[in-house]
Amino acid sequence: MTDQPSLDEGLTPHAERNQRAWDADSDDYQQRHGGQLADSGGLAWGTFQVLEADLHVLGDVAGRDILELGCGAAQWSIGLAAQGARPLGLDLSERQLEHARRLMAEAGVDFPLVHGSAEAVPLPDASFDIVFCDHGAMTFADPYRTVPEVARLLRPGGLFAFSHGSPIESICWPLDAEEAGDRLVLDYFGMHAIDDGETITFQLPYGEWIRLFHANGFSVEDLIEPRPEPDATSSYRSPAAVAWARRWPSESIWRLRRG
Repeated sequence: MTDQPSLDEGLTPHAERNQRAWDADSDDYQQRHGGQLADSGGLAWGTFQVLEADLHVLGDVAGRDILELGCGAAQWSIGLAAQGARPLGLDLSERQLEHARRLMAEAGVDFPLVHGSAEAVPLPDASFDIVFCDHGAMTFADPYRTVPEVARLLRPGGLFAFSHGSPIESICWPLDAEEAGDRLVLDYFGMHAIDDGETITFQLPYGEWIRLFHANGFSVEDLIEPRPEPDATSSYRSPAAVAWARRWPSESIWRLRRG
């Protein structure tokens, strides 16, 4: 496998910080969550691993050029390659990409990986039919930079789909807590960069997301708010967090079409 050129310079300060955090945490992350991701064959959304076969977010991927933003260990892209797609995985963390290379070798698949930022992707315009993200870069990169980049990278009529934390969960999650509570604790208006002391994540109010999409030529086809089953378990979520997500949306999956 020959990797594509990497982007080693010009990172924003929040990207540099998130890169350091993910390089440091990647081994533990794959140990904590790799088993759950493997159980779904990579093709499942969010922290509750809701199957793509049930949600049909990406549709038929065979023969499609697909970019995964924030691919981590590339479990999703490996699964898509097995379905006949032509994926390319991008991640800010070189250590995550090392895990991706290992899993690709184990699966017997080969596709390019890019070490770089979703805020400035070192790839040509109109290169992809689908750009998607399961948390990943759309959580840890500035949407005012990533959404225009996705518009640039997609071909006309291309699909942009990403899962993300719900704005409702964000405003109920204290910065010093492990999970969301049942009270509003952060301001809704003006949400953008959220600093939890370790990483910088990004969130917008619903209206701001929609205006940003429209400003970059996207139409909104769907907003899916997955609800876990009563007996759901997750390596990412405690039983209390599962119960929370049964009452209020903890995650959102946006499905957008480029004009």
